[in-house]
Amino acid sequence: MPLTVRVDLKTERLLERLARKRGRTKSEVIRDAIGILAKSVEAQEKMEHPYDKIRDLIGSVHGGPADLSERTGEAFRRLVAGRRKKV
Repeated sequence: MPLTVRVDLKTERLLERLARKRGRTKSEVIRDAIGILAKSVEAQEKMEHPYDKIRDLIGSVHGGPADLSERTGEAFRRLVAGRRKKV
C-alpha cells in the first residue's frame, strides 16, 4: 500500500545514507525502523511495573493507628519541637 512520508532535508539525507550503507531501498529502511519501534513499544508495555511486584502486599498490613495519614502536620510539629528541646 503506497504511503507518502514528508521529512526534512536532514532526515532525508540520513535515510539515503542508511539505505546506501545497507544496500536497501529507503522504503525498506523505513519499514525496518517501524518494526523495531513497534517491538520496543510492545516490550515496554509488557514490562512489569513496581506496583505489580508488591501487589500481593498492598492492604495486607493490619494494626497501627487508624489515623496514621491524618493530622500528619501535628505529629511533625511535635517531632520538631521535641528535637529543639534536646539541642
